Amino acid sequence: MDFKERFTQDIIIEKFSLGEIPIAEAFNKLFKVDEINIGHSYERRVYREEKSLNLKPVDNIERSKEKNREEKEQLKNLLEEMDELIGLEEVKRIIKEYIAFIKVQKLRESYNLKTAPVVMHMIFKGNPGTGKTTMARIIGKIFKEIGYLKGGELIEVERADLVGEYIGHTAQKTKKVLERALGGVLFIDEAYSLARGGEKDFGKECIDTLVKGMEDYKDRLIIILAGYRNEMDYFLKTNPGLASRFAIQIDFPDYSLEELVQIAELMYKEREYILDEKSKHYIYRVLSELRNKELINGNARTVRNLVERSIRQHARRIIKLENISRNDLLYIRKEDLLGEEGKNEEMPCNRDAQCR
Repeated sequence: MDFKERFTQDIIIEKFSLGEIPIAEAFNKLFKVDEINIGHSYERRVYREEKSLNLKPVDNIERSKEKNREEKEQLKNLLEEMDELIGLEEVKRIIKEYIAFIKVQKLRESYNLKTAPVVMHMIFKGNPGTGKTTMARIIGKIFKEIGYLKGGELIEVERADLVGEYIGHTAQKTKKVLERALGGVLFIDEAYSLARGGEKDFGKECIDTLVKGMEDYKDRLIIILAGYRNEMDYFLKTNPGLASRFAIQIDFPDYSLEELVQIAELMYKEREYILDEKSKHYIYRVLSELRNKELINGNARTVRNLVERSIRQHARRIIKLENISRNDLLYIRKEDLLGEEGKNEEMPCNRDAQCR
């Protein structure tokens, strides 16, 4: 009881003893004071118990629940984004398997059960334009949501970003890249080029620095080495110590012709264009001819080049119309795919990858 409460009780008793208030009124007033005292005492006791048990206030619990709901919703959206990618069914299955594995290890840890080490460094093998970079970007976001990565950002580099020009320079460059990638995914494209120069090449110094970084930062980043299937297999054979550190090796198959047409439709849809039926059949025929001539190997980059070229041709065609309707702006016609000269040979393949 504090001073204020004692003072109130003393006044009530004094007034009753002086006959200024009847016994019933004095009793009622004293009872209310006791209620207040009991309430204060209860609140203090509950506060002490909450403090000793380290309980969170109700509003903090609600905020925590809301945060969990948001994280689950975000993870659901990212998994749906991955599922919406054309093809890559086996790749998706493997990634979901490892997501489940990480979640279960976290649950086992919460129950003080033994856990298996979680090392998520990966090898991606496949031709250019088969979804390797896209999948790496989604993996970063997903693994952030499940608590494995802090930031989930994708850092994409190649040999020139890692290999220096003199002794010691390569280690410095590689360390800086590793530090920049902490909390996210380090994606090294055409990784096999690191071993192309032989024993005296600085690429070996880069590989050694990467191996050390994998040990030093094993819980703080994911390293993905990517490249052509045969070249990556040879690269791993010549670096057996490196191969053992990348338990997850995923093959990215070439897209089928049907999948390439679906990718083209999706690209047009994202840009708010529509292919008419003749255009769909024509794209299939063009891609089939390119594949028969061994100019592409299931390459989405070729499709992107074709889509972007046709959109430019579409603009050139409709700008000459006297009255341009909404449908004119929306639909891609066969003549847009033929090119200005009306020859499908003008539609480019992926020259950056030498049409492969």
